[in-house]
Parts: sequence; structure tokens; C-alpha cells
Amino acid sequence: MQTELADFIRDTPPGLEAERILRACVHCGFCTATCPTYQLLGDELDGPRGRIYQIKQVLEGMPATARVQQHLDRCLTCRSCETTCPSGVHYSRLLEIGREVVDKQVGRGVFAAAARRMLLAVVPYRQRFAPLVRAGGWVRPLLPKALKQKIPTLEAATQDVPPVRHERRVLVLKGCAQSVIAPRIDRALANTLDRVGISVVCPDTYCCGALAQHLSAPAQARELARRNIDLWWPEIEAGAEAVVVTATGCGATVREYGQILADDEDYAEKAARVAALTRDPVEILTDADISPLAEPGKDSVRIAFHTPCTLQHALQLDGQVEKLLQRLGFELAAVADRHLCCGSAGSYSLLQPGISGKLRDNKLAALTGDDPDIIATANIGCLEHLGGGKVPVVHWLELLDTGNHAA
Repeated sequence: MQTELADFIRDTPPGLEAERILRACVHCGFCTATCPTYQLLGDELDGPRGRIYQIKQVLEGMPATARVQQHLDRCLTCRSCETTCPSGVHYSRLLEIGREVVDKQVGRGVFAAAARRMLLAVVPYRQRFAPLVRAGGWVRPLLPKALKQKIPTLEAATQDVPPVRHERRVLVLKGCAQSVIAPRIDRALANTLDRVGISVVCPDTYCCGALAQHLSAPAQARELARRNIDLWWPEIEAGAEAVVVTATGCGATVREYGQILADDEDYAEKAARVAALTRDPVEILTDADISPLAEPGKDSVRIAFHTPCTLQHALQLDGQVEKLLQRLGFELAAVADRHLCCGSAGSYSLLQPGISGKLRDNKLAALTGDDPDIIATANIGCLEHLGGGKVPVVHWLELLDTGNHAA
């Protein structure tokens, strides 16, 4: 694709990056076949190819409009198009650049801007998010069903995790939302890895920065990345072999720390090392002796596994959790259209509730079509988004944690 970027962005680092991405696109349209919003809405401008053209026009000097902003906002950033693209177009990065430029030109209405500011000011910080969740629990009984589903439950953060006692040690991202509403997931990781001879070290880390990165607040995302690196670095230098992230959305972001901080003289090298050390739990367990975990599948729990977009398309680990669960004796139910997004996508379910709700309904129908006992997933956002129905939804690590797999 030929480009002629406008003076305001030409020769800048984002402009040079955008130009490389745009020139890789051959506008073949293969991406539209796997784009959830295009499949749902049928509008070329709500598919990857259409959004690429709109970003290109803005970067070439055409004034951005509220309509362009709306089409970019509707993108889930699921990255399914990147998996489909034969030319290797890094669409998600181009979208980040385009959204930041468009948001600066168009701005936001009072209520929309306030909602985004509140999300950025509260959710990434546990000490602010936890009281809000607690208050939501108080008013939940008074709310209609649709709103009740959007208020997470505050879970007690128990400390009953194994002590650090093995030679092999890994770090974990404690993060923000998951540590408040589902600390049991990291506890399940610690218990499971302890049984295969690996200790988990859990510094009091911050939000990974994904929310800020996706809401056009790159400075906040970089600052959160720096804070996490500072907390992990002493343990990395002391021999920790990996940074394990149990939420795939967060894992995808931490794996991009090298890119996010590439122009930071003080952190670029450290960020690249952290990114290289980042692992999903399935990568650790696939390479480990899992014979001590053999008992979970003996009760033949039938699992419908929901593969988060970040596990499929960002981390490129599609099918790996399913293989591990089958090795442990679990029976897997069939899931139709497993490549399509559930509609969670971080803050998307809050900012685009109509589209998100339709995608959720479609995904639940696909997940429950083969009569599973439990739905398992690998990302806290998907877990919360899909929960509340007749079939319980858990993180797949909970299936491996002794005593929890038959819940």
C-alpha cells in the first residue's frame, strides 16, 4: 500500500512505524473473514481493511471525524486479523497509533471522556478498585439483571500459598483487577507449580498497562511497565527463570514491554529481557513433568474451553491448553467458531455494551452447545464476561488445583 504521510507525523517514530505497517498491507481482505465486528455488523469500515484505510487517510492529513473514531472504537483489538493476514500486517500496533491521533483531533464528549478517565484512574490501582467493587456489591441487589452482571464480586485474598522452597523459581504478575476479584487464580498457579517442583515468587506488582495502552494513554502504560520491571528486576538478577502471567490479556502486554519501552534509555534493555522471560502458565507446564497433576481429570469433568483472543492471536498458543487438559484426562466438549471473540476485550464490554453483549451471547451458545459441565478460559476479563449463566466458568488453572477441579 502506497503512503504519503502528513508533516505532523512523517519522520516521527510512530509515523515511521505506521508507514512500515501500512506498506505491508496488500488490501486483500482475508482479514474480514475472521473479524468479529465485520461478521456481526457487515460494514467494511468496521473490519480491519476498512479501519486501515481510515487510519491511512488521517495520517496522510485528512481531518479525523467522530465517525472515524466510532469505527476505530468498535474494534475489539482481538488480533484475529493478524493471524489471518498473509502479509504479516501488525494491525494492532497501527490501531494504537491511529486511535491516539484520532482521539487528539476529535476529542470526546463530556460523559465519554469522564468514563475513560474513571477507568484509567481506578481499575489499574488495587487500592482504588477494591473499594469500588465492595460498594458495587452493596448495591447489586437493587440493580436490574443486566447491570448486576457487570459488577464483579470482591473475593477475599487469602495467603495460603506454598512457601518458596524449590530451586526453580518464577515470578508472577499480581496485577490489578484479577488480584481483587479472583486472587484464587494466582493461588491455583502457585499450588500447581509447587506440585511440579517450581516455586512462585509474587511481588506486589501493578497493573500491566494494557488498559491504558488500549485507551490511548501510552504514558500511563509506560509508567506502569517501569514500576513492574523495578519490582521484578532483583528477582530476575537473582535467578528467577520466567515471569508467568495467568491472565492472557496481561501476558500479551507484558510480552510487548520491549516494544512499549523501546525508546526509554533507562529501561529498554530491562524491558526487552522481561518480555523475553514472559511465559503463559501453559508454556511452563507443557515443558514440566506433570505426572504429579495426573489426578484432576480422573473424575471425567467435561470441559468447554474458551480460548481468549490474546491466547490465540497475541501469544500464539492456540490449542495448547486443550492438549494439556487432555493429557491430564479431561474430556473436551466441541466448541463451534472458537476463533471468534467473546466480546470482553478489556474495557470494551463497558464502552461498547451492545456489540459486546451480542458477541457474548453467540459465544455462550457455541460453548454450551455440546453440554459441558464447566466452561474454562484463560483470561479474567473473559471469565467475568461469560460468567453468571447456567454453566459455571473458571480459569483452567483452577481445574488443576487440588480440590477445585470438580467445583
